[in-house]
Amino acid sequence: MQNDDICMDVFSRLPIETLLGLKRVCKRWHGILSDRSFVQGLLQRPEPLVGFFFQERYQWAGEDIRTISFIPARMEVTQPNKQTIFSFLPEDVVVLGSCNGLVCCRSVFPSPSPYIIVCNPSNKQWTRLQGTRPDKESSYGLAFNPSQSYRDTTNFKVVRVGQARTDMDDDDSYLSFEMYSSQAGAGAWKKSKEVCQCNDNLVKNKGVFAGGKLQWLTDKDRILSFDVENELSWLISSPFPTSHFTAIPEMCIGEASGGRLHYIMISEEGLHVWALEDYYDSNWSLVHTATLEALEEENSQLLRNTRERVSERVSVDSMPWMDPLAFKDGLLLMRVSTKMMLYCIETKKMKELCNVSELGRNCIFGPLVIPYSPSLAPLMT
Repeated sequence: MQNDDICMDVFSRLPIETLLGLKRVCKRWHGILSDRSFVQGLLQRPEPLVGFFFQERYQWAGEDIRTISFIPARMEVTQPNKQTIFSFLPEDVVVLGSCNGLVCCRSVFPSPSPYIIVCNPSNKQWTRLQGTRPDKESSYGLAFNPSQSYRDTTNFKVVRVGQARTDMDDDDSYLSFEMYSSQAGAGAWKKSKEVCQCNDNLVKNKGVFAGGKLQWLTDKDRILSFDVENELSWLISSPFPTSHFTAIPEMCIGEASGGRLHYIMISEEGLHVWALEDYYDSNWSLVHTATLEALEEENSQLLRNTRERVSERVSVDSMPWMDPLAFKDGLLLMRVSTKMMLYCIETKKMKELCNVSELGRNCIFGPLVIPYSPSLAPLMT
């Protein structure tokens, strides 16, 4: 076996974060780790979650907050940092979504000429998507399937969801879809013929890519699903109606290994996690459950009077005491009062990551929270 082959064999067993450091050791290692065939092999393996992008939002103002924090997803002692992870981009951005190492962003508002960027923070490469002007009202989703990218290309799609009123009834609305495909070249936005009759608002983890489809959680016990290959949309019923509860529950959606969509709910009856078995029949299976008492007993140093506090939320105008923010690969990021917690589904253990004050003064009001797994997927600027 040649020396380079030996290096490739060793490097292929190491995590992306380690490889990024090794690229700076010498020119030879940099060349090996930048080789397209080597990178293509890495793209075929699943990468673990390393953390969450966290960006504050003003509750009422139309301007964006420029600071982006990164919260490491580790059960050991860690600290969030407002690092310059996106400093390689030409301007400050708002993070819209992440998928298999790529991140979709837009210009912060106000901006005289806003645009959308898809970037890879790991190798600091980015590309600007021409042909559309982003706005704050639309929702976006990024779809990147490494198995469909080839030796010289990284193929991804961005979906823009807009809501409009029907001509017949001002109270009735529909969702329309616009798509960008990197395979189609510059300015490759096209209006999809697909529309979805829906009055729901899209909330929280916008554009979760799972099972080859993009999903958006709505505020009406449903999930909007969009098949990016066939350009078909439908509404998936949530596994359990929120009207069942006295106190108002909180939910989020996410993706786990195997590509299955997961639905997470925290209510007065505990923490419940469902996995979607059938997209078309809205068939869910309960894969994890823990009462609030069990959570408190397992994590007695972090939780106290949990049921009482969760049950106090009887109005949507009141702030939830326990709020699930993002989920991926069995790890749930949640806010508990003024603390950011990481909960591991497998061990049922909870870890305090930081105080919300470390993330900014506006971090409680509907922050953007995006799970991130690194990748060496190349992008052409």
